[in-house]
Amino acid sequence: MPQFVFEIGTEEMPARFVPALSSELAASLFSRLAEAKVDCGEIHTYGTPRRLVAMVADMAESQRSEVEEVTGPPARIAFDAEGKLTKAGLGFAGSQGVPPESLYTVETPKGAYLATKKATGGARSIDILPALCQAAVSALNFPKKMHWGSGDFTFGRPIRWIVAMLGSEIIRFSLAGVESSNLTWGHRVMGAGPFAIARAEDYQLVIREQGKVVLDPTRRLDIIRKLGNASAEAEGGSVVWKQSLLEEVVNLVEHPIPVLASFDKAYLELPREVLLTSMESHQKSFGVQGKDGKLLPFFLTVINLEPKDEDLVRKGWERVLKARLEDARFFWKGDLSRDFDYWCRKLDSVTFLGPLGSMGDKSRRLERLCGYLAQQISPELLLDLSAAGLLAKCDLVTDMVGEFDTLQGIMGGIYARKKGKGETVAQAIAEQYLPTGPDSPTPQSLAGALLAMADKADTLAGTFGLDMVPTGAADPYALRRQALGICRIVIDHGLRLSLTDFLRTAHGVYGDVQWKLAPDESLRKLLDFFAQRIKAYFTAKGHETLVVEACLGAGIDDIWAFSRRLEALSEFSRGEGFEQAVLTFKRAANIIRKQGSEAGVALDGAYEKRLLESEHERELAQAIEAVSPRFDALWAQDDYASLMSLLAELRPYVDRFFDNVMVMAEDPALRLNRLNLLQRLVSMLGRLADFNALQV
Repeated sequence: MPQFVFEIGTEEMPARFVPALSSELAASLFSRLAEAKVDCGEIHTYGTPRRLVAMVADMAESQRSEVEEVTGPPARIAFDAEGKLTKAGLGFAGSQGVPPESLYTVETPKGAYLATKKATGGARSIDILPALCQAAVSALNFPKKMHWGSGDFTFGRPIRWIVAMLGSEIIRFSLAGVESSNLTWGHRVMGAGPFAIARAEDYQLVIREQGKVVLDPTRRLDIIRKLGNASAEAEGGSVVWKQSLLEEVVNLVEHPIPVLASFDKAYLELPREVLLTSMESHQKSFGVQGKDGKLLPFFLTVINLEPKDEDLVRKGWERVLKARLEDARFFWKGDLSRDFDYWCRKLDSVTFLGPLGSMGDKSRRLERLCGYLAQQISPELLLDLSAAGLLAKCDLVTDMVGEFDTLQGIMGGIYARKKGKGETVAQAIAEQYLPTGPDSPTPQSLAGALLAMADKADTLAGTFGLDMVPTGAADPYALRRQALGICRIVIDHGLRLSLTDFLRTAHGVYGDVQWKLAPDESLRKLLDFFAQRIKAYFTAKGHETLVVEACLGAGIDDIWAFSRRLEALSEFSRGEGFEQAVLTFKRAANIIRKQGSEAGVALDGAYEKRLLESEHERELAQAIEAVSPRFDALWAQDDYASLMSLLAELRPYVDRFFDNVMVMAEDPALRLNRLNLLQRLVSMLGRLADFNALQV
């Protein structure tokens, strides 16, 4: 069977578009070919800045032919009293294009219906592919589509050529005013083209040998790594590969040629982070380090062609980087000539967020909030952590961060170390923005973790007080990320503190700000917001939604403890007896809810032993009394797995109670006593989970 090749040639696309578009094109073609009943082998897609290519092996030259049964109107409508076809029956035959004598009746769960056998498929693939290709391209997603030309078609970049071939046949269609053909274009300089493709099977050879394009991004990456490593090793070093940059560079070139260049050793006085940022952000280049981990005066860049004079190209790159490094050295020396007092004063003229004051105000709030956290978590950090909070934002007004904004926090840590503020303060400042995303690490140091929490809580408390609550996909201040960041830090560092008290303190240090929401309402909304983030986080990690919701029902004030409770409940939910235990305790919780709070009856869990008439309610009371001290001891030890095992121990007593005791007795005193007995049970188990939230 022939191969199918489909190439969309475009103006240069941003590197970030290319991988996603390649994956989308593969998925789109696969689903559409399956729907069209066109059998084929593997589908491989590739992308470069100037093309998206799909190659489909062993494509059938025609659709699968299938015979399917089609049902029509009910037999009572399709036939008259004499058994002849009615207008409805004849209309069905006409709509299916079959003679009336081919119709028959079939029995279905709804009764007898008129039916016929109908052959489908069999059309030539070459006739199906034009519309299929057009639909597959139109379905591709771009962050922003644009109109090109006068038509309605939108795409991320202008389409310049289209190759569509099944074997030796051209699939003829038009897209965005461009006619498909067997002509492809290669590398802009090294193999411009056009080149005619005789057969789809020849495409890869033509584009590689004549077009000088390395089509496979995996192959481009291997070339960059192999040649780059060899160049660095020749100078006694190794490349500082940054994976995200490497993936970007791979999709910036069609014919990668790594080139090792150098810079003046004098620039090595600059911090490593500044040097790498200058290379990576502005030059899309990689640093080179020695065996001791220190940077060497070399950098690796990747160009998109084989140059006639590599030395000339190298000098051009060196000249550009030198200008960047010269600026960085100027900023570095200027910053070193100033002190933190100078920067702290400048922060007072930098607005944080509207009514929430200046960055100087934020710094003073962080100083107090860090002091609170230190007292709660690690009192020995009080002085260092308070200092880190006050100085955390100073680097925002430095010359270096003004030029390299991605170094905020990092430069603050470097300057704190340089100016003798101590390693604890320096590392905390450097880690204050972590985690920066779902895949970003949390701070390594405890001081950094607490400063990062303080910074995030300050922003959250302020924005919620102004009723700037994220809605839908809109989250301009990244509040979801900041709330989740606090949760991850607490869990990773095993921190024990009250989330409610922490957020209330963060709100309180603002002082006399004119809020749009009352403090209690703001705190309630913020705690609900944290619950939503926690639910999303743990369900994404594979926990069942209902299990997470059950744990949420027992509270999130201690986030670390919540994570441990959830792990224990998830494990318990996978064991034998879980469903029966849930049904039992859910029944108790439902009775308490309906006959207690919803009925306006105050239940405090205090029951009178003298009113325990039945043997079964006395047994339940004794079991609860026996388990309670063990429950409290295990709770104090955070042994939630053992706490879950107590459920199995209590369940038989609860089951016998429900089987033999009428809770809603006619005697009001007995009824209230039995409800309070159940309230005692539910209050204890409710510390673990809200069993009402579980469904079994």
